[in-house]
Amino acid sequence: MPTSRDWSIHFREAFRDLRDLYGFLGWEFPEGHLRVERSYPLFIPRALARKLKDQGPDGVLAREFLPDERELHPAGLLDPIGDRAYQRAPQLIHRYPSRALFTATSVCPVNCRYCFRKNELAVTNELFQQDFEETLSYLRAHPEVSEIIFTGGDPLTLSNEKLEKYLMAFGELPSIRDLRFHTRYPVILPERIDAGFLSVLGKASAHFRTVSVAIHANHVSEFDEENSAAIGALAATGIQLLSQTVLLRGVNDSCEALLGLVNKFLELKIRPYYLHHPDQVKGGMHFYLSLEEGRSLYQKLRGLLPGWAIPLYVIDVPGGHGKVSAFNPETHAYSGNLMALNGTIISAAEPNRTP
Repeated sequence: MPTSRDWSIHFREAFRDLRDLYGFLGWEFPEGHLRVERSYPLFIPRALARKLKDQGPDGVLAREFLPDERELHPAGLLDPIGDRAYQRAPQLIHRYPSRALFTATSVCPVNCRYCFRKNELAVTNELFQQDFEETLSYLRAHPEVSEIIFTGGDPLTLSNEKLEKYLMAFGELPSIRDLRFHTRYPVILPERIDAGFLSVLGKASAHFRTVSVAIHANHVSEFDEENSAAIGALAATGIQLLSQTVLLRGVNDSCEALLGLVNKFLELKIRPYYLHHPDQVKGGMHFYLSLEEGRSLYQKLRGLLPGWAIPLYVIDVPGGHGKVSAFNPETHAYSGNLMALNGTIISAAEPNRTP
C-alpha cells in the first residue's frame, strides 16, 4: 500500500496547465490544443504523466488523457445517458428500482477525454449541488432502493471523514443494504488507498451486506507496481472488487488489448464486471465505434476466456433508458433485431444532438 506521502499532495501537484505538461513531456507543443483545454480542462497526476512520457505521444495513454482537437466536433450528446431525466434529489439519480447513484463530487483524479459526463463536469451542474437531507428524505420515501452507488466525479476525492459521515447516514436507513464505489483512484492515484480509507471500508463491511469497489481501467499499460499494491490492499480487506472498462476506438478496440486487460484484472483479484460500449458524448465521438464492431470483438473475447471471467458487455441507451445487453448469445443470430436496436440508439440521439 502506498504510504510515502499524503495522497492530497500528489493531487495538488497534478498538471493542470497544458504548457507545463508538454514542457515536462519534452514533446512539441500543439497550439491547437489550447482551444480544447478551454472547453475541457486538463488534469493529469505526475505519476501518470511519467507513464505518458515513457509510452510516447502516439501511445494509448496519450489518446485517453491528452486533449485532441476532435473534441471540438459538434456531434454527440451533452447528457448521453439521461442523468438529468432521472435526478430525484440533489446528488441522487434513481434510474433502476433497487439502486440509486449518489453523485458525491464533481472532482476526479484525472480528466478522461472520453468521459460520458465531461460536459456536465466542465460546468457547474445541478447534479452535484449538495442537499444531503433532501437526498435522505427521498431514500426514506423509497425503501425499494437497497444499493447506493457512489459516483461523480470520483467519490474517493472526498476525505475519509466525509465518506464515513455519508456511510453512517446511509447505514441508518434500514433499506440500504449494499454499497458500491465507482472509482479511478486505485489505478490513477493509488496513494488515495491509505490506512484511513481502508478503515472506513472495514467499518462499512461490518454494517452493510456487501461493499464493492468498481475499479475503472481501460488498458493494461495503466498498471504498475504501485497501483497493483494499492489494489492488493483493497483485496485484502475482503470487499468485492469489480472492473469497469469503456471500449474505446484507438485504445482497447482489439481482442489482444481486451484479453490483456481482463487477465490483469484476474491477476489482481478483480472480478471482470462491465465492458461499456462508448457513449455518444459530445467531445468524445472520436472514441466511438459501432455496435457491430464491438460485438465482433466481444464474441472473440468470449472464446478466449472462461465463462466466469467474461465481463458484461452493455450499452446505455440515450434518453435515460438505462443499460441493455450489447451482446445476447441467444438472439445474436437475429441480425434484424440487432440492427433495429442500433437504429433506435441513433434515432434517439438525434432530437438532443448539439448543433
